[in-house]
Amino acid sequence: MNFYEIAVTTIDGQTGTLDSYRGQLLLIVNVASKCGFTSQYTGLEALYRRHQHRGFAVLGFPCDQFAHQEPGNEAEIQSFCSLTYDVTFPLFAKVQVNGAGAHPLYNFLKKAQPGILGSEAIKWNFTKFLVSRDGTVLKRYAPTDTPEKIENDVKELIESPTGDNGTFV
Repeated sequence: MNFYEIAVTTIDGQTGTLDSYRGQLLLIVNVASKCGFTSQYTGLEALYRRHQHRGFAVLGFPCDQFAHQEPGNEAEIQSFCSLTYDVTFPLFAKVQVNGAGAHPLYNFLKKAQPGILGSEAIKWNFTKFLVSRDGTVLKRYAPTDTPEKIENDVKELIESPTGDNGTFV
């Protein structure tokens, strides 16, 4: 399956594919509103605002598979993100990232960039994947990797005409 053919649903219920993000550098994150890493919304939003004009986007996919840390429905999640963290980057409908019900996007991301010791499982909320402008999954980041730490990678790739300078494997 091609990255851009993967079907997604926005947090407000609009269906489509990732094709609308073709040509952009993407940071895809499984997010949660009641997690110890939830404060990363601040850094993710700042990263998005600093670089969106240069073809960069953060895509947030709420997930409730870890300790029931995303219990709300889509309207509640959107309200929380907007009111608490002034999130303007795209948010999507709640997904599963592991198991038989895992969203095809996460199956694609995990296969392309397995975790430590080759494990494909997502270990916790705020696992991040950096995807090049051509849909290649370049790097996987742990939940503890903050947006501030990732920004140097984003800047380096934004400077590259293709969004992929080959240093992330």
